[in-house]
Amino acid sequence: MIEDPELECIGTLAREILVAARTAPKAKGKDDIVTGILEQDEQETLARFMEGMADERGDHFAFFKRDAQNIRKADAVVLIGLRSAGVAGLNCGACGYKECDQMLEAQKVKTDFKGPQCSIKYIDLGIALGCAAARAKDLCLDNRIFYSAGTAAITAEMIKADIAIAIPLSVKGKNIFFDRKWP
Repeated sequence: MIEDPELECIGTLAREILVAARTAPKAKGKDDIVTGILEQDEQETLARFMEGMADERGDHFAFFKRDAQNIRKADAVVLIGLRSAGVAGLNCGACGYKECDQMLEAQKVKTDFKGPQCSIKYIDLGIALGCAAARAKDLCLDNRIFYSAGTAAITAEMIKADIAIAIPLSVKGKNIFFDRKWP
């Protein structure tokens, strides 16, 4: 008998989730999304980066330590981000500039993420994340969207993106991301 065979397919299911992110609708059909799946040892590296960031930043970032434990306990972690993408060219003003060229010429700021970016591209990222989380749900995988792990993945140079979000995945008898407790 093979015990817990459901864990053997987590890599395949993580790839399916990234297919959902990749094929999500994008403004003007231009894809600036970047994706990745962390290896098991990389999950530990990411968790340590998150804990270090929490220590550096103080009490308001204690949730990075809590989230680091979820990254460790996850069966897989996918990363979805947006690389410096240019603009949609709509002059919509949502980025805070009257014209797209003004946003492109603006001084870029790098804290957790690098910006400003085209707000339409942020919407594309949000749609990709929503499609990924929905696909995870459809596959009966517990999941949660983590800003903390996304910014730590950028800091640790695990993903080449200006903004990134992590989605840890779990195949356990209880959703470890709901109350942040695990068996």
